[in-house]
Amino acid sequence: MSDEELEALRRKRLLELQRRLLEEERRAQIQQELEAQRRLVLQRILTPEARRRLTTLRMVKPEFVTQLENQLIQLAQRGAIKIPITDEQLKRLLSKLSTYKREVRIRRI
Repeated sequence: MSDEELEALRRKRLLELQRRLLEEERRAQIQQELEAQRRLVLQRILTPEARRRLTTLRMVKPEFVTQLENQLIQLAQRGAIKIPITDEQLKRLLSKLSTYKREVRIRRI
């Protein structure tokens, strides 16, 4: 390969890396905006005490809390729940959800 061909390959590779970096930055920015909107909606539908409870629970079960928040947002958007959700209402909901835990059994063959 000649020096010109190598330089052309380097430029092409650099442009590709720059394009990927810009795409990643755009994705991160969109993700941050979505998370900010999500926090605003949760502030509207949850009392401060209920938000604190979810924050505490998130330390132990982050996936569960994310799913619960998504469901609460959907219910609030449809008007299916009374807003704001108090800490007592959230505790009752959490206790109902904990009774539906799946039992995991390991069988040896």
